[in-house]
Amino acid sequence: MRVAVVGATGMVGNVMLQVLKERNFQISELFLVASKRSVGKEIPFNGKTYSVIGLQDAVNLKPDIALFSAGGSTSLEWAPKFAEVGTTVIDNSSAWRMNPNNKLIVPEINASELTENDKIIANPNCSTIQMVMALAPLHSKYNMKRLVISTYQSITGTGVKAVQQLENEVNGIEGENAYPHPIHKNALPHCDVFEEAGYTKEELKLTRETHKILNDASVGITATAVRIPVVGGHSESVNIEFENDFRLEDIRNLLSETPGIVVQDDIENNEYPMPLNAHGKDDVFVGRIRRDLSQPNSLNLWIVSDNLRKGAATNAVQIAEYLVSKKLIKSPTFLV
Repeated sequence: MRVAVVGATGMVGNVMLQVLKERNFQISELFLVASKRSVGKEIPFNGKTYSVIGLQDAVNLKPDIALFSAGGSTSLEWAPKFAEVGTTVIDNSSAWRMNPNNKLIVPEINASELTENDKIIANPNCSTIQMVMALAPLHSKYNMKRLVISTYQSITGTGVKAVQQLENEVNGIEGENAYPHPIHKNALPHCDVFEEAGYTKEELKLTRETHKILNDASVGITATAVRIPVVGGHSESVNIEFENDFRLEDIRNLLSETPGIVVQDDIENNEYPMPLNAHGKDDVFVGRIRRDLSQPNSLNLWIVSDNLRKGAATNAVQIAEYLVSKKLIKSPTFLV
Protein backbone atom coordinates (compact mmCIF):
# COMPACT_ATOMS: atom_id res chain seq x y z
CA MET A 1 0.00 0.00 0.00
CA ARG A 2 1.02 3.61 -0.58
CA VAL A 3 0.81 5.07 2.94
CA ALA A 4 0.96 8.65 4.21
CA VAL A 5 1.52 9.43 7.88
CA VAL A 6 0.17 12.92 8.52
CA GLY A 7 1.67 14.43 11.65
CA ALA A 8 4.75 12.24 11.30
CA THR A 9 6.92 14.53 13.44
CA GLY A 10 4.54 14.41 16.42
CA MET A 11 4.44 12.05 19.37
CA VAL A 12 1.68 9.78 18.01
CA GLY A 13 3.02 10.00 14.46
CA ASN A 14 6.35 8.69 15.68
CA VAL A 15 4.64 5.75 17.39
CA MET A 16 2.60 5.08 14.24
CA LEU A 17 5.83 4.59 12.30
CA GLN A 18 7.12 2.29 15.01
CA VAL A 19 3.91 0.22 14.96
CA LEU A 20 3.89 0.01 11.14
CA LYS A 21 7.40 -1.39 11.29
CA GLU A 22 6.73 -3.81 14.15
CA ARG A 23 3.60 -5.21 12.54
CA ASN A 24 5.29 -5.46 9.14
CA PHE A 25 2.55 -3.51 7.41
CA GLN A 26 3.20 -3.92 3.69
CA ILE A 27 4.18 -0.50 2.33
CA SER A 28 5.18 0.07 -1.28
CA GLU A 29 5.62 3.84 -0.83
CA LEU A 30 5.73 5.88 2.38
CA PHE A 31 5.03 9.61 2.60
CA LEU A 32 5.83 11.44 5.82
CA VAL A 33 3.69 14.56 6.10
CA ALA A 34 3.70 17.49 8.51
CA SER A 35 3.15 21.23 8.76
CA LYS A 36 5.15 23.75 6.74
CA ARG A 37 7.67 24.32 9.52
CA SER A 38 8.67 20.64 9.42
CA VAL A 39 8.89 20.25 5.63
CA GLY A 40 12.32 18.99 4.63
CA LYS A 41 13.05 17.43 8.00
CA GLU A 42 14.53 13.96 7.62
CA ILE A 43 13.10 10.96 9.49
CA PRO A 44 14.54 7.43 9.44
CA PHE A 45 12.20 4.49 8.91
CA ASN A 46 13.04 0.84 8.38
CA GLY A 47 16.59 1.47 7.17
CA LYS A 48 15.78 4.42 4.91
CA THR A 49 15.61 8.17 5.44
CA TYR A 50 12.54 10.10 4.33
CA SER A 51 12.11 13.85 3.86
CA VAL A 52 8.94 15.34 5.31
CA ILE A 53 6.57 16.80 2.72
CA GLY A 54 3.67 19.23 2.99
CA LEU A 55 -0.03 18.42 3.00
CA GLN A 56 -0.86 19.55 -0.52
CA ASP A 57 2.07 17.59 -1.95
CA ALA A 58 0.80 14.52 -0.12
CA VAL A 59 -2.73 14.98 -1.52
CA ASN A 60 -1.28 15.26 -5.01
CA LEU A 61 0.47 11.91 -4.55
CA LYS A 62 -2.89 10.20 -3.88
CA PRO A 63 -1.83 7.66 -1.27
CA ASP A 64 -4.04 4.65 -0.64
CA ILE A 65 -4.14 5.23 3.13
CA ALA A 66 -3.48 8.34 5.20
CA LEU A 67 -2.96 7.86 8.94
CA PHE A 68 -3.76 11.25 10.50
CA SER A 69 -2.48 12.48 13.84
CA ALA A 70 -2.15 16.19 13.29
CA GLY A 71 -4.95 17.70 15.37
CA GLY A 72 -8.62 18.38 14.78
CA SER A 73 -8.36 21.59 12.75
CA THR A 74 -5.87 20.05 10.33
CA SER A 75 -8.05 16.99 9.97
CA LEU A 76 -11.21 19.00 9.32
CA GLU A 77 -9.46 20.92 6.54
CA TRP A 78 -7.36 18.21 4.95
CA ALA A 79 -9.02 14.82 5.49
CA PRO A 80 -11.78 15.64 2.94
CA LYS A 81 -9.13 16.67 0.41
CA PHE A 82 -7.42 13.31 0.74
CA ALA A 83 -10.77 11.52 0.57
CA GLU A 84 -11.68 13.38 -2.62
CA VAL A 85 -8.69 11.88 -4.46
CA GLY A 86 -9.56 8.36 -3.28
CA THR A 87 -7.41 8.10 -0.16
CA THR A 88 -8.85 6.30 2.87
CA VAL A 89 -8.19 8.46 5.92
CA ILE A 90 -7.90 7.01 9.42
CA ASP A 91 -8.01 9.99 11.74
CA ASN A 92 -6.78 10.08 15.32
CA SER A 93 -8.26 13.47 16.26
CA SER A 94 -11.72 14.18 17.67
CA ALA A 95 -12.79 15.94 14.46
CA TRP A 96 -14.92 13.17 12.93
CA ARG A 97 -15.72 10.90 15.87
CA MET A 98 -19.24 12.06 16.56
CA ASN A 99 -20.15 12.87 12.96
CA PRO A 100 -23.06 10.52 12.13
CA ASN A 101 -21.59 9.97 8.66
CA ASN A 102 -18.26 8.64 9.96
CA LYS A 103 -17.59 5.30 11.62
CA LEU A 104 -15.88 5.25 15.05
CA ILE A 105 -13.89 2.04 15.09
CA VAL A 106 -12.18 -0.27 17.55
CA PRO A 107 -11.36 -3.23 15.25
CA GLU A 108 -11.95 -5.95 17.85
CA ILE A 109 -15.46 -4.58 18.46
CA ASN A 110 -17.00 -3.05 15.34
CA ALA A 111 -14.67 -3.27 12.33
CA SER A 112 -17.37 -5.25 10.54
CA GLU A 113 -19.27 -1.96 10.11
CA LEU A 114 -16.67 -0.73 7.62
CA THR A 115 -17.23 -0.69 3.86
CA GLU A 116 -15.16 0.49 0.91
CA ASN A 117 -17.26 3.67 0.89
CA ASP A 118 -15.87 4.78 4.27
CA LYS A 119 -13.17 7.24 3.24
CA ILE A 120 -12.76 9.08 6.58
CA ILE A 121 -12.69 6.69 9.55
CA ALA A 122 -12.41 7.97 13.11
CA ASN A 123 -10.05 6.51 15.70
CA PRO A 124 -11.66 6.84 19.17
CA ASN A 125 -10.20 8.71 22.11
CA CYS A 126 -7.39 6.84 23.87
CA SER A 127 -9.22 6.50 27.19
CA THR A 128 -12.35 5.28 25.40
CA ILE A 129 -10.54 2.60 23.38
CA GLN A 130 -9.00 0.80 26.33
CA MET A 131 -12.23 0.95 28.32
CA VAL A 132 -14.56 -0.38 25.60
CA MET A 133 -12.11 -3.18 24.84
CA ALA A 134 -12.87 -4.55 28.29
CA LEU A 135 -16.53 -3.54 28.43
CA ALA A 136 -17.79 -4.76 25.04
CA PRO A 137 -17.73 -8.51 25.82
CA LEU A 138 -19.24 -7.88 29.25
CA HIS A 139 -22.02 -5.73 27.81
CA SER A 140 -22.87 -8.43 25.27
CA LYS A 141 -23.32 -11.03 27.99
CA TYR A 142 -24.63 -9.13 31.01
CA ASN A 143 -26.12 -5.90 29.58
CA MET A 144 -24.61 -2.81 31.20
CA LYS A 145 -26.99 -0.30 32.77
CA ARG A 146 -24.58 2.27 34.22
CA LEU A 147 -20.87 3.16 34.29
CA VAL A 148 -19.05 5.34 36.82
CA ILE A 149 -15.57 6.10 35.50
CA SER A 150 -12.50 7.73 37.02
CA THR A 151 -9.42 8.06 34.81
CA TYR A 152 -5.79 8.64 35.76
CA GLN A 153 -4.26 9.80 32.51
CA SER A 154 -0.68 10.05 31.33
CA ILE A 155 0.77 13.42 30.38
CA THR A 156 1.64 11.92 26.99
CA GLY A 157 -2.04 12.25 26.15
CA THR A 158 -1.51 16.01 26.10
CA GLY A 159 1.63 15.82 23.96
CA VAL A 160 5.28 16.83 23.86
CA LYS A 161 4.65 20.15 25.60
CA ALA A 162 3.28 18.37 28.68
CA VAL A 163 6.20 15.94 28.80
CA GLN A 164 8.56 18.90 28.66
CA GLN A 165 6.67 20.65 31.46
CA LEU A 166 7.07 17.64 33.75
CA GLU A 167 10.76 17.30 32.91
CA ASN A 168 11.31 21.00 33.55
CA GLU A 169 9.54 20.84 36.91
CA VAL A 170 11.50 17.76 37.99
CA ASN A 171 14.75 19.55 37.12
CA GLY A 172 13.76 22.96 38.48
CA ILE A 173 13.79 24.63 35.06
CA GLU A 174 11.46 27.47 34.10
CA GLY A 175 9.65 26.84 30.82
CA GLU A 176 6.43 26.92 28.83
CA ASN A 177 3.57 25.04 30.49
CA ALA A 178 0.91 22.80 28.99
CA TYR A 179 -1.25 22.93 32.13
CA PRO A 180 -2.58 25.77 34.30
CA HIS A 181 -0.88 24.24 37.38
CA PRO A 182 2.25 22.19 38.12
CA ILE A 183 1.94 18.50 37.19
CA HIS A 184 4.96 17.18 39.11
CA LYS A 185 3.79 15.62 42.41
CA ASN A 186 0.26 16.67 41.51
CA ALA A 187 -3.04 15.42 40.07
CA LEU A 188 -5.16 17.71 37.89
CA PRO A 189 -8.91 16.95 37.63
CA HIS A 190 -8.84 18.80 34.34
CA CYS A 191 -8.34 16.86 31.07
CA ASP A 192 -9.03 19.05 28.03
CA VAL A 193 -11.36 22.07 28.26
CA PHE A 194 -14.43 22.47 30.45
CA GLU A 195 -17.72 22.21 28.61
CA GLU A 196 -21.38 21.76 29.53
CA ALA A 197 -22.55 21.08 33.09
CA GLY A 198 -19.01 21.36 34.46
CA TYR A 199 -17.68 18.31 32.60
CA THR A 200 -14.47 18.39 30.58
CA LYS A 201 -14.33 17.47 26.92
CA GLU A 202 -12.41 14.30 27.84
CA GLU A 203 -15.16 13.22 30.23
CA LEU A 204 -17.85 13.80 27.64
CA LYS A 205 -15.83 11.84 25.06
CA LEU A 206 -15.96 8.81 27.33
CA THR A 207 -19.74 9.06 27.39
CA ARG A 208 -20.51 9.89 23.78
CA GLU A 209 -17.91 7.67 22.13
CA THR A 210 -18.79 4.65 24.26
CA HIS A 211 -22.44 4.99 23.26
CA LYS A 212 -21.50 5.18 19.58
CA ILE A 213 -19.01 2.30 19.56
CA LEU A 214 -21.33 -0.03 21.47
CA ASN A 215 -24.32 1.25 19.49
CA ASP A 216 -26.26 1.64 22.72
CA ALA A 217 -27.11 5.06 24.14
CA SER A 218 -29.18 3.56 26.95
CA VAL A 219 -26.14 2.97 29.19
CA GLY A 220 -25.88 5.66 31.86
CA ILE A 221 -22.31 7.01 31.99
CA THR A 222 -20.61 9.54 34.23
CA ALA A 223 -16.87 10.24 34.28
CA THR A 224 -14.14 12.20 36.04
CA ALA A 225 -10.86 12.49 34.15
CA VAL A 226 -7.63 13.28 36.01
CA ARG A 227 -4.16 14.04 34.64
CA ILE A 228 -1.28 12.55 36.63
CA PRO A 229 2.54 12.79 36.26
CA VAL A 230 2.91 9.41 34.53
CA VAL A 231 4.39 8.62 31.12
CA GLY A 232 3.56 4.94 30.46
CA GLY A 233 -0.20 4.92 29.92
CA HIS A 234 -3.70 5.69 31.12
CA SER A 235 -5.38 3.98 34.07
CA GLU A 236 -9.12 3.77 34.70
CA SER A 237 -11.30 2.75 37.61
CA VAL A 238 -14.61 1.61 36.18
CA ASN A 239 -17.70 0.70 38.20
CA ILE A 240 -20.27 -1.23 36.15
CA GLU A 241 -23.89 -1.97 37.01
CA PHE A 242 -25.32 -4.83 34.93
CA GLU A 243 -28.91 -5.83 34.30
CA ASN A 244 -27.96 -9.49 34.79
CA ASP A 245 -26.01 -11.04 37.62
CA PHE A 246 -22.62 -12.69 37.08
CA ARG A 247 -20.00 -14.92 38.62
CA LEU A 248 -16.56 -13.39 39.09
CA GLU A 249 -14.92 -16.49 37.63
CA ASP A 250 -17.01 -16.10 34.48
CA ILE A 251 -15.99 -12.43 34.23
CA ARG A 252 -12.31 -13.37 34.49
CA ASN A 253 -12.66 -16.15 31.92
CA LEU A 254 -14.56 -13.96 29.48
CA LEU A 255 -11.97 -11.19 29.68
CA SER A 256 -9.08 -13.66 29.43
CA GLU A 257 -10.56 -15.09 26.24
CA THR A 258 -11.02 -11.65 24.63
CA PRO A 259 -8.34 -10.82 22.02
CA GLY A 260 -6.25 -7.84 23.08
CA ILE A 261 -7.08 -8.20 26.78
CA VAL A 262 -4.61 -9.45 29.40
CA VAL A 263 -6.01 -10.20 32.86
CA GLN A 264 -3.60 -9.36 35.69
CA ASP A 265 -5.55 -10.11 38.85
CA ASP A 266 -3.49 -11.92 41.48
CA ILE A 267 -3.66 -9.75 44.59
CA GLU A 268 -1.91 -12.35 46.74
CA ASN A 269 1.21 -11.74 44.67
CA ASN A 270 0.57 -8.00 44.20
CA GLU A 271 -0.19 -8.47 40.51
CA TYR A 272 -2.43 -5.87 38.96
CA PRO A 273 -2.19 -3.56 35.93
CA MET A 274 0.16 -0.56 36.13
CA PRO A 275 1.18 1.97 33.46
CA LEU A 276 4.82 1.22 34.23
CA ASN A 277 4.30 -2.30 32.85
CA ALA A 278 1.83 -1.38 30.09
CA HIS A 279 4.27 1.08 28.52
CA GLY A 280 5.28 0.04 25.00
CA LYS A 281 2.71 -2.76 24.78
CA ASP A 282 -0.41 -3.07 22.63
CA ASP A 283 -2.59 -5.00 25.08
CA VAL A 284 -5.24 -3.67 27.44
CA PHE A 285 -4.60 -4.91 30.97
CA VAL A 286 -7.46 -5.57 33.39
CA GLY A 287 -7.29 -6.33 37.11
CA ARG A 288 -8.73 -5.61 40.58
CA ILE A 289 -11.79 -7.53 39.38
CA ARG A 290 -14.26 -7.53 42.26
CA ARG A 291 -17.89 -7.09 43.12
CA ASP A 292 -19.26 -3.75 44.21
CA LEU A 293 -20.60 -4.80 47.59
CA SER A 294 -22.85 -1.75 47.84
CA GLN A 295 -24.99 -2.47 44.78
CA PRO A 296 -26.55 -5.59 43.19
CA ASN A 297 -25.14 -6.89 39.88
CA SER A 298 -22.24 -4.44 40.04
CA LEU A 299 -18.54 -4.85 39.30
CA ASN A 300 -15.30 -2.89 39.72
CA LEU A 301 -12.47 -3.07 37.16
CA TRP A 302 -9.04 -1.43 36.91
CA ILE A 303 -8.06 -0.97 33.24
CA VAL A 304 -4.62 0.15 32.02
CA SER A 305 -3.14 0.59 28.54
CA ASP A 306 -0.44 2.53 26.72
CA ASN A 307 -2.40 5.49 25.38
CA LEU A 308 0.01 6.13 22.51
CA ARG A 309 -0.21 2.55 21.25
CA LYS A 310 -3.60 0.79 21.54
CA GLY A 311 -5.06 4.14 22.55
CA ALA A 312 -3.90 5.76 19.30
CA ALA A 313 -1.29 4.44 16.86
CA THR A 314 -1.88 0.70 17.11
CA ASN A 315 -5.65 1.01 16.84
CA ALA A 316 -5.25 3.13 13.69
CA VAL A 317 -2.86 0.63 12.11
CA GLN A 318 -5.20 -2.24 13.03
CA ILE A 319 -8.01 -0.44 11.18
CA ALA A 320 -5.74 -0.19 8.14
CA GLU A 321 -4.87 -3.87 8.43
CA TYR A 322 -8.55 -4.78 8.52
CA LEU A 323 -9.34 -2.69 5.45
CA VAL A 324 -6.53 -4.36 3.51
CA SER A 325 -7.41 -7.88 4.67
CA LYS A 326 -11.04 -7.43 3.64
CA LYS A 327 -10.04 -5.76 0.34
CA LEU A 328 -11.99 -2.64 1.24
CA ILE A 329 -9.29 -0.42 -0.26
CA LYS A 330 -9.16 -0.54 -4.02
CA SER A 331 -5.66 0.42 -5.09
CA PRO A 332 -3.93 0.09 -8.46
CA THR A 333 -0.70 -0.67 -6.58
CA PHE A 334 -2.23 -3.36 -4.38
CA LEU A 335 -1.65 -6.82 -5.81
CA VAL A 336 -4.42 -9.16 -4.71
